Amino acid sequence: MALCLANSLIACQEFVPYDQLVRYKWWYRHGYMSSTGYCFDIGTTTRDSIQEFEKRQRKFAHDYKIPSDEIDSLSDQDLLQAFDVNCSKEGAAGNGAIMRLAPVPLFFYRHPTMAVEYSGISGKITHGDKKVYDACRYYGALIVAALNGATKNQLTSNTFYDDHLEWFDNISLHPDILTIAQGSYKKPGGYKDGIRGKGYIVNALEAALWAFWSDDDSFEKGALKAVNLGDDTDTTAAIYGQLAGAHYGYKIAGSPTKEKNGLEI
Repeated sequence: MALCLANSLIACQEFVPYDQLVRYKWWYRHGYMSSTGYCFDIGTTTRDSIQEFEKRQRKFAHDYKIPSDEIDSLSDQDLLQAFDVNCSKEGAAGNGAIMRLAPVPLFFYRHPTMAVEYSGISGKITHGDKKVYDACRYYGALIVAALNGATKNQLTSNTFYDDHLEWFDNISLHPDILTIAQGSYKKPGGYKDGIRGKGYIVNALEAALWAFWSDDDSFEKGALKAVNLGDDTDTTAAIYGQLAGAHYGYKIAGSPTKEKNGLEI
């Protein structure tokens, strides 16, 4: 899904949620951008949102007399404005939105306010809970800051949100996300202290930030910490890797094959 999102940004040269949903649909139905040529894993919330998008497309095509083979290529700005892209069920707060986030802050990192807002919207179109919107905004801001040279101490500062309030257009974070932004993830015991890499967005964000905070400046160590929390291991590591990769850079972040031996089975 991250590749679908990146492809949309490059193809459109702007942020177009409708086009993003089209590409997610192609991935779901045809394996678009998949390394295997098919969709081999999809969360329930994401699947439901894509199916809702397909249903809305069919109705929209009928109402506006658009041929079915042209509906995926919708480009008229008035029509795009008329289409409701928020396809999530109310209260959907899974981690599937934040795990694909990185292309948005990467694309807009020179424009932090846009990057933060678009990060939130990119998640909201499939996961409609306010906590998801704000988790994506906060994590997007961290990635932007990392790309612009922020130190690790600055990225993990309990006042990062307050220090960059203008990036968030002075719009407050959900209390559960604000608690994380203020350092709730800084628990030396990790799993023993309650850090969990679960599918719930609050747990997932906290777990990824804990792995980044406690990785001793090693991408490899942080990735292993994320995976070894158990539960939704690949997603926790994917979330960690976005911020850690932005901070450490691709040359340092390259993980040697031997690190697979550090996994706890």
